[in-house]
Amino acid sequence: MSEKLRFLIPDGYSLESRQQFESVGMTLAGELYGLLLQRRLPGAEYDVWFSSDPGATPPTDAELSGYAGVIWPGCNLTIYHNDDPRVQAHKDLCLRAYEAGIPQFGSCWAIQLACFVAGGRVEPHPKGREMGIATKIMLTDQGRKHPMMDGKPVVYSHFVSHDDQVVELPEGATLLAGNDWSVVEAAAVEFKQGVFWATQYHPEYNLHEVARLIIAREERLIKQGWFKDHEDMMRYVENFEAVHNDPTLKHIRWQLKIDDSIVEDDQRECEFVNWLKYAVLKQPF
Repeated sequence: MSEKLRFLIPDGYSLESRQQFESVGMTLAGELYGLLLQRRLPGAEYDVWFSSDPGATPPTDAELSGYAGVIWPGCNLTIYHNDDPRVQAHKDLCLRAYEAGIPQFGSCWAIQLACFVAGGRVEPHPKGREMGIATKIMLTDQGRKHPMMDGKPVVYSHFVSHDDQVVELPEGATLLAGNDWSVVEAAAVEFKQGVFWATQYHPEYNLHEVARLIIAREERLIKQGWFKDHEDMMRYVENFEAVHNDPTLKHIRWQLKIDDSIVEDDQRECEFVNWLKYAVLKQPF
């Protein structure tokens, strides 16, 4: 993975949301993927498009064709809000990338975007939010054979923060993994001329970033009953930070069900690395 390539990262968070993330010490969503990209593909370059900002202009067809791939971070927009021009701008770009045959990858709202644009269906989850660490995610039979999941444990955990879920996959999609909360936790979508490999969970996060996200969502999470109060939340956050700094802390890992698929980079980032290898660089599988 040494060839110099350029990628587009549409960060759909508003300026207000980005400022809130920065105020709690969280890396911005687009930058998280940019850092992951450069760590996994040295020499790669990227452009972050703050796509929800007033006056944000999407890349032209000529500009889009110059990208080796499009990487979609999470976002607090809602894919079925068709009257929101910010949502429509993302769907338009996703469709154009499909039509141009540009490989796409993303997490959280990205799997909803990938499926919705290709004809799938997304709805609010009847159980509400899936938050923190999603456990017992299991590869499907197709997932065990798919290049996106090459090297992934059959059962694993990952970081999540979402209210919506894919309830119907589009034609041309392959279900790769799910758990008892979200049937669709990972999928690969073939549509038009392109492919979009996506996860409901966040390969770009680590324990530190999730801890910061929890602080940013404090009011909402306490209101929803995830934490009793501020002190309860901070104990949880501090334990995440402790394991991030020292993964050998067995007692905390056992209490919070933090397994190797969470703390080991190669397992946690496996799907993204495989997308670079097999979908972008076209290495044989």
